[in-house]
Amino acid sequence: MRNIFIGGAWPYANNSLHVGHLAALLPGDILARYHRQVGDNVIYVSGTDSHGTPITIRAKKEGVSPKEIATKYHEEFTKNFNDLDFSYDLYTSTMTEYHEKHVQEYLNKIFKNGYIYEQEELQDYCPNCNTYLSDREIVGTCPHCGGVAKGDQCDSCLATLNAKEVKDKKCSACGTATVEKPNKHLYFKLSAFQDKINALKDANKDVWRFNAVKETEKFLDMGLIDRAVTRQLEWGVDVPFAGFEDKKVYVWIEAVMGYLTAGRKVAEEKGIDFDEFMKKGNVKSYYAHGKDNIPFHTVIFPSLLMAIDDNLNLPDSIISCEYVNMNNEKMSKSKGNLIRINELVESFPKDSVRYYMISNGPENKDCNFTIDNFMQVHNKFLVGVFGNFINRNLSYLNKKFEGNIPNGEIDQNIIALTKEAFETVGKLMEDGKIKLALEKAMDYASAGNKYYDDNKPWVQVTEDPTGFANTTYTCVYMMANMSNLFAPFMPETCQRVKNKLGLDKRVVWEPITIGKDLKVLDNELLFERLKAE
Repeated sequence: MRNIFIGGAWPYANNSLHVGHLAALLPGDILARYHRQVGDNVIYVSGTDSHGTPITIRAKKEGVSPKEIATKYHEEFTKNFNDLDFSYDLYTSTMTEYHEKHVQEYLNKIFKNGYIYEQEELQDYCPNCNTYLSDREIVGTCPHCGGVAKGDQCDSCLATLNAKEVKDKKCSACGTATVEKPNKHLYFKLSAFQDKINALKDANKDVWRFNAVKETEKFLDMGLIDRAVTRQLEWGVDVPFAGFEDKKVYVWIEAVMGYLTAGRKVAEEKGIDFDEFMKKGNVKSYYAHGKDNIPFHTVIFPSLLMAIDDNLNLPDSIISCEYVNMNNEKMSKSKGNLIRINELVESFPKDSVRYYMISNGPENKDCNFTIDNFMQVHNKFLVGVFGNFINRNLSYLNKKFEGNIPNGEIDQNIIALTKEAFETVGKLMEDGKIKLALEKAMDYASAGNKYYDDNKPWVQVTEDPTGFANTTYTCVYMMANMSNLFAPFMPETCQRVKNKLGLDKRVVWEPITIGKDLKVLDNELLFERLKAE
C-alpha cells in the first residue's frame, strides 16, 4: 500500500466556477478514485481560497463583509463539487480556525529556520483613499511586456512581479497616482531557493507536464525574488509575530499552505502521522490545477516546503492543464462567453460532463468548448459505444430470457484483453496521462461491441446455444469489468451498471470474475441521446 497525496487547486471565492476550473480540477478526483481502487492510502484535499484583496474590494462595493462574500462562494463551490461527485477527503476553506492555527505554526518554523526577515521600505500609498495599497490594489504597466499589470502579476505574460517593478502605478479603487511612504513588512527569502527549484525542475522534467517545465523555466530565468509575507489588510490570517498586529498574512503564502493544513486535518481524522506521511520517499504526490497556477505549485509551494522542513516530500506529478476557450474565444464574463458549472450540471448528466471534460479537455493544449460538440461526444461515445454495449446485451436478455443470464465460459482472449486494459489504463493514470487513459478504457468498450457483432449471439441463440451462452456470459464479464475500469471517470454510471447485474458494489483496479445464475435487475438506458432543443 502506497501513500498518495493529491491536492486540487483552491478556487478563489470571488465568482462562480466555470468549465475552465472544472477542466483543471477534475483530473485530481479521477486520480484519487483510481488510487483508492488500487488500494493505496489516499489523502485528497482542496478548499476555497477565501482571503485577499479582490474579496475585500468586492465586499466594499456590495456593502457587506468579506466573510459574507467568501462564505457565499464557498457554499456554492462545495455544491458544485458534490453535484459532480468529487471525492475529496476534505474540501475546506482558508477561513477556518484550524487553517489559521497551522499556518501560523508553519510560519514560525520558517522564521526559526531563517527564511523570514523584517524590512522597512517605501510602500505605495493612495493619498485620496488615505491607505497603504496591497499589490492587488495597484494597476500599472508590466516592465517585461508592457501589458496591463497588477502589483504582483502581469495579466498578459503572467510574470510574477514586485510592486516596485510596475510602471505608472495607480490606485485600482479611485485611479489616483500612488505615492510612496515607509512601512514595515515581513519577507520570505524565495531567492534563496533559486538553485534548488532549478534542480527540482530538472529532476522532474520527464514527469511534470511540458507547460509546467516551461513556465517554471520562465520564472527561474527572470530570477526568483523575495516576496512579502504580510499585507496591510483587515481580512485574512493574523500574523503570529509581535509588531505586525495591523497586518495579515499575504494570501499567496497561506493559500498554498492549505495543502498542508487540510492534509493534516484529514490525517488526524484517519489516525495517520501526517509528518511521517509527507516525508521524502514516503509518499507520491499529485497537484491538479490550471496553467496560470503553475508557478505557485512548482516554485512557491516547494520553496515553502523546503523552508519548513527539508525532509518534506516535494511535488512529484504536476497535473497542469492548458486553457478552455468558449466558442473559439477566450472566456470572458463581460462578453457572457463562458458557461458556469452551475449551468452545466443543471442541463446535463454529471457523468457526461465528467467524460467530456477529460476526453476533450485541455490536458496538453488549449481546447474549445461548445454545447454542440459536447452533445456530439455524448451521443457518439456514451450512447453509441458504452451505453450501446450494455443496452443491446441486457435488452436482448430481458426480451428473450426474462432477464436470466445464461451460465457459460469466458473467452480466454477477452480475459487477456481485460488484464491488458487494466494494466495499460493504470500505467497511463500514474503517469498523469488522464486523457489517453480514458481513450484506452473506451477502446475496451469498443472491443465489447466488436466481440458482440463478430459472434452474432442473435444467430447463436438458435444455431449454437452453447456458443450463445459463452458469448453472453463473456459480454457480462466485460460489463462487470467496465464498471471498475471506468469508475474513476464515471462513478455514478458504473454503480448503475453494478446495480443492473447485482454485482458487488466494491470498486477495485484489477480484472474481476462474475458468479453464476446472474439476472438482469434493471434495463433502463444508461444514457439518453441529447438533442439540440
